[in-house]
Amino acid sequence: MKLTFSPASPFARKVRIAAIELGLIDKIEFVPTTVVPGQANEDYSKITPMKKLPVLILDNGDVILDSYVIVEYLDELAGGGKLIPLSGPERWKVKSDHSLLQGMLDSMLLCRYEKMLRPQGLQWQVWSDDHWKRAWSGMARFNDKPDVLARPLDIVQIALTCVLGYADFRFADCGWRNAYPNLDAFHERMLGRPSVKVSLPPKA
Repeated sequence: MKLTFSPASPFARKVRIAAIELGLIDKIEFVPTTVVPGQANEDYSKITPMKKLPVLILDNGDVILDSYVIVEYLDELAGGGKLIPLSGPERWKVKSDHSLLQGMLDSMLLCRYEKMLRPQGLQWQVWSDDHWKRAWSGMARFNDKPDVLARPLDIVQIALTCVLGYADFRFADCGWRNAYPNLDAFHERMLGRPSVKVSLPPKA
Protein backbone atom coordinates (compact mmCIF):
# COMPACT_ATOMS: atom_id res chain seq x y z
CA MET A 1 0.00 0.00 0.00
CA LYS A 2 1.05 3.58 -0.63
CA LEU A 3 -0.01 6.62 1.38
CA THR A 4 0.32 10.14 0.02
CA PHE A 5 1.35 12.39 2.86
CA SER A 6 3.07 15.51 4.10
CA PRO A 7 4.65 15.62 7.56
CA ALA A 8 2.80 18.92 8.10
CA SER A 9 -0.64 17.41 7.40
CA PRO A 10 -2.65 16.61 10.54
CA PHE A 11 -4.88 14.33 8.46
CA ALA A 12 -1.93 12.28 7.25
CA ARG A 13 -0.55 12.24 10.78
CA LYS A 14 -3.79 10.67 11.99
CA VAL A 15 -3.36 7.77 9.56
CA ARG A 16 0.30 7.39 10.45
CA ILE A 17 -0.47 7.15 14.19
CA ALA A 18 -3.25 4.66 13.52
CA ALA A 19 -1.02 2.52 11.29
CA ILE A 20 1.66 2.37 13.98
CA GLU A 21 -0.84 1.51 16.71
CA LEU A 22 -2.42 -1.20 14.54
CA GLY A 23 0.93 -2.76 13.68
CA LEU A 24 0.57 -2.00 9.97
CA ILE A 25 3.14 0.74 9.50
CA ASP A 26 5.63 -1.59 7.77
CA LYS A 27 3.04 -2.46 5.12
CA ILE A 28 2.70 1.15 3.97
CA GLU A 29 4.99 3.06 1.64
CA PHE A 30 4.83 6.79 2.33
CA VAL A 31 4.83 8.99 -0.76
CA PRO A 32 5.70 12.65 -0.03
CA THR A 33 3.13 14.83 -1.77
CA THR A 34 2.67 18.60 -1.94
CA VAL A 35 -0.74 20.19 -2.42
CA VAL A 36 -1.18 23.96 -2.20
CA PRO A 37 -4.38 25.92 -2.89
CA GLY A 38 -4.09 27.80 -6.15
CA GLN A 39 -1.22 25.67 -7.43
CA ALA A 40 -1.85 22.97 -9.99
CA ASN A 41 -0.83 19.37 -9.35
CA GLU A 42 -2.18 17.55 -12.36
CA ASP A 43 -0.65 14.19 -11.47
CA TYR A 44 -2.21 14.17 -8.02
CA SER A 45 -5.53 15.45 -9.36
CA LYS A 46 -5.70 12.26 -11.42
CA ILE A 47 -5.57 10.27 -8.17
CA THR A 48 -8.13 12.46 -6.37
CA PRO A 49 -9.91 15.44 -7.94
CA MET A 50 -10.31 16.84 -4.41
CA LYS A 51 -6.51 17.22 -4.23
CA LYS A 52 -6.47 16.47 -0.50
CA LEU A 53 -4.11 14.51 1.72
CA PRO A 54 -3.91 11.69 2.48
CA VAL A 55 -4.92 9.03 -0.04
CA LEU A 56 -4.29 5.31 0.38
CA ILE A 57 -3.48 3.48 -2.85
CA LEU A 58 -3.95 -0.25 -2.56
CA ASP A 59 -1.74 -2.80 -4.27
CA ASN A 60 -4.48 -3.46 -6.86
CA GLY A 61 -4.65 0.24 -7.72
CA ASP A 62 -7.85 1.02 -5.83
CA VAL A 63 -7.86 4.38 -4.06
CA ILE A 64 -9.27 5.03 -0.59
CA LEU A 65 -10.01 8.68 0.19
CA ASP A 66 -10.39 10.55 3.49
CA SER A 67 -8.31 10.00 6.61
CA TYR A 68 -11.19 8.51 8.59
CA VAL A 69 -12.10 6.04 5.86
CA ILE A 70 -8.44 5.05 5.55
CA VAL A 71 -8.20 4.42 9.31
CA GLU A 72 -11.44 2.43 9.15
CA TYR A 73 -9.93 0.31 6.36
CA LEU A 74 -6.73 -0.24 8.34
CA ASP A 75 -8.71 -1.09 11.47
CA GLU A 76 -10.62 -3.76 9.56
CA LEU A 77 -7.37 -5.03 8.07
CA ALA A 78 -6.02 -5.43 11.61
CA GLY A 79 -9.03 -7.47 12.72
CA GLY A 80 -11.64 -4.79 13.36
CA GLY A 81 -12.89 -2.99 16.43
CA LYS A 82 -9.48 -1.83 17.62
CA LEU A 83 -9.79 1.92 17.02
CA ILE A 84 -13.41 2.15 15.84
CA PRO A 85 -16.24 0.19 17.54
CA LEU A 86 -17.77 -2.38 15.24
CA SER A 87 -21.41 -1.68 16.12
CA GLY A 88 -23.84 -0.30 18.64
CA PRO A 89 -24.27 3.13 20.23
CA GLU A 90 -20.55 3.55 20.91
CA ARG A 91 -19.76 3.28 17.20
CA TRP A 92 -22.03 6.21 16.41
CA LYS A 93 -20.70 8.28 19.29
CA VAL A 94 -17.15 7.72 18.07
CA LYS A 95 -18.06 8.53 14.47
CA SER A 96 -19.90 11.70 15.54
CA ASP A 97 -17.05 12.88 17.78
CA HIS A 98 -14.60 12.23 14.99
CA SER A 99 -16.72 14.22 12.54
CA LEU A 100 -16.53 17.17 14.93
CA LEU A 101 -12.75 16.87 15.13
CA GLN A 102 -12.49 16.58 11.35
CA GLY A 103 -14.52 19.77 11.01
CA MET A 104 -12.31 21.52 13.56
CA LEU A 105 -9.22 20.64 11.55
CA ASP A 106 -10.89 21.81 8.36
CA SER A 107 -11.67 25.17 9.99
CA MET A 108 -8.12 25.53 11.35
CA LEU A 109 -6.71 24.79 7.91
CA LEU A 110 -8.96 27.44 6.37
CA CYS A 111 -7.74 29.96 8.96
CA ARG A 112 -4.19 29.09 7.99
CA TYR A 113 -4.90 29.56 4.28
CA GLU A 114 -6.74 32.83 4.88
CA LYS A 115 -3.77 34.28 6.76
CA MET A 116 -0.90 32.89 4.71
CA LEU A 117 -2.20 32.61 1.16
CA ARG A 118 -4.86 35.24 0.60
CA PRO A 119 -3.35 38.58 -0.49
CA GLN A 120 -3.24 41.43 2.01
CA GLY A 121 -6.32 43.61 1.69
CA LEU A 122 -8.46 40.69 0.56
CA GLN A 123 -8.44 38.76 3.83
CA TRP A 124 -11.86 38.27 5.43
CA GLN A 125 -11.28 38.56 9.17
CA VAL A 126 -14.89 37.91 10.22
CA TRP A 127 -14.91 34.68 8.22
CA SER A 128 -11.57 33.63 9.68
CA ASP A 129 -12.69 34.46 13.23
CA ASP A 130 -15.83 32.40 12.74
CA HIS A 131 -13.84 29.35 11.68
CA TRP A 132 -11.42 29.75 14.56
CA LYS A 133 -14.32 29.98 16.99
CA ARG A 134 -15.60 26.64 15.67
CA ALA A 135 -12.28 24.99 16.42
CA TRP A 136 -11.93 26.73 19.79
CA SER A 137 -15.47 25.78 20.86
CA GLY A 138 -14.79 22.21 19.80
CA MET A 139 -11.76 22.14 22.09
CA ALA A 140 -13.96 23.34 24.93
CA ARG A 141 -16.38 20.50 24.31
CA PHE A 142 -13.67 17.84 24.46
CA ASN A 143 -12.09 19.48 27.50
CA ASP A 144 -15.36 18.72 29.28
CA LYS A 145 -15.44 15.05 28.19
CA PRO A 146 -13.25 13.25 30.76
CA ASP A 147 -14.61 9.86 29.64
CA VAL A 148 -13.33 10.48 26.10
CA LEU A 149 -9.93 11.65 27.34
CA ALA A 150 -9.37 8.71 29.71
CA ARG A 151 -10.68 5.68 27.82
CA PRO A 152 -8.51 3.21 25.85
CA LEU A 153 -7.01 4.54 22.63
CA ASP A 154 -9.42 5.05 19.74
CA ILE A 155 -9.77 7.15 16.59
CA VAL A 156 -11.27 10.07 18.54
CA GLN A 157 -8.24 10.34 20.80
CA ILE A 158 -5.92 10.09 17.82
CA ALA A 159 -7.81 12.82 15.95
CA LEU A 160 -7.91 15.05 19.03
CA THR A 161 -4.15 14.64 19.41
CA CYS A 162 -3.75 15.76 15.79
CA VAL A 163 -5.96 18.81 16.40
CA LEU A 164 -3.88 19.87 19.39
CA GLY A 165 -0.63 19.15 17.58
CA TYR A 166 -1.77 21.26 14.64
CA ALA A 167 -2.70 24.08 17.03
CA ASP A 168 0.87 23.97 18.37
CA PHE A 169 2.30 23.80 14.86
CA ARG A 170 0.37 26.59 13.15
CA PHE A 171 -1.17 28.61 16.01
CA ALA A 172 1.51 28.41 18.67
CA ASP A 173 0.29 31.48 20.57
CA CYS A 174 -3.40 30.57 20.71
CA GLY A 175 -3.20 29.56 24.38
CA TRP A 176 -5.16 26.33 24.28
CA ARG A 177 -3.17 24.78 27.14
CA ASN A 178 -4.10 27.53 29.60
CA ALA A 179 -7.70 27.59 28.42
CA TYR A 180 -8.17 23.82 28.49
CA PRO A 181 -6.13 22.12 31.23
CA ASN A 182 -7.81 18.75 30.71
CA LEU A 183 -6.72 18.75 27.08
CA ASP A 184 -3.22 19.76 28.15
CA ALA A 185 -2.98 16.78 30.52
CA PHE A 186 -4.41 14.47 27.85
CA HIS A 187 -1.92 15.69 25.26
CA GLU A 188 1.02 15.18 27.60
CA ARG A 189 -0.10 11.58 28.19
CA MET A 190 -0.46 11.00 24.48
CA LEU A 191 3.07 12.30 23.87
CA GLY A 192 4.26 9.30 25.85
CA ARG A 193 3.15 7.06 22.98
CA PRO A 194 5.90 6.44 20.39
CA SER A 195 3.36 6.75 17.56
CA VAL A 196 2.48 10.27 18.67
CA LYS A 197 6.02 11.41 19.33
CA VAL A 198 7.49 10.12 16.06
CA SER A 199 4.72 11.74 14.00
CA LEU A 200 5.05 15.26 15.41
CA PRO A 201 4.97 17.85 12.61
CA PRO A 202 8.20 19.67 11.79
CA LYS A 203 9.05 22.88 13.55
CA ALA A 204 7.03 25.75 12.10
